[in-house]
Amino acid sequence: MTSANRLTNKLLTGALCLALFAVLPLASTQTASAVEALPQFQNISFASTGAPTPPPIGWVQFCRDYQHDKRNPCRVAKLPAVDVVLDSTSWQKLVAVNDAVNADIDPITDMDHWRVIDKWDYPDDGKGDCEEYVIEKRHRLMKAGFPRQALLITVVRDKLGDGHAVLTVKTDQGDFVLDNQVDAILPWTATGYQFIKRQSQEDPNQWVVLPGSAIAAHPLRVSSAR
Repeated sequence: MTSANRLTNKLLTGALCLALFAVLPLASTQTASAVEALPQFQNISFASTGAPTPPPIGWVQFCRDYQHDKRNPCRVAKLPAVDVVLDSTSWQKLVAVNDAVNADIDPITDMDHWRVIDKWDYPDDGKGDCEEYVIEKRHRLMKAGFPRQALLITVVRDKLGDGHAVLTVKTDQGDFVLDNQVDAILPWTATGYQFIKRQSQEDPNQWVVLPGSAIAAHPLRVSSAR
């Protein structure tokens, strides 16, 4: 996909990830070749977490759909929290996977793709919305040796106030976000997003509240392509 086509897709589908918050009862592109050393960011920090909260319906259904599949991301044991040791090598791997997945997947809404409001899946057909980007990045990074406990699917409100999904990478230097709306990997505080909830590090099936969340009073659903 050309840069022009990718930009057009972002503009056409930028507000379409609206179904991710349902529960049960532009920065510059970074390329691996251009990143020789770890960039110096300002005010990197770790997001604080709160009480347990129900996972998104999309995650629960995703687990059910893949309960007998070897790629089932849900049938796993609890593990102690581990952060990625961030250095130039791990950074370049993060950039390479983020860029590759953003280029490999064609954005499409769940309604256009599956004729349903919200569905999480592996992008085996090369298409998907924000959750498919996140799921594929997590899958590829785990295959590359990154610890599962540091790769956390995260629900946010984007700059337009719409529901959106990103991948939080927990590192020893702070929390970073891999996104499909913006190609650059950013510290979580630099995204401009409101962080709602994410997977816990110990158990991907347990989700925790993030600062500023009001999901109990205003449940959201996320299902946008970009």
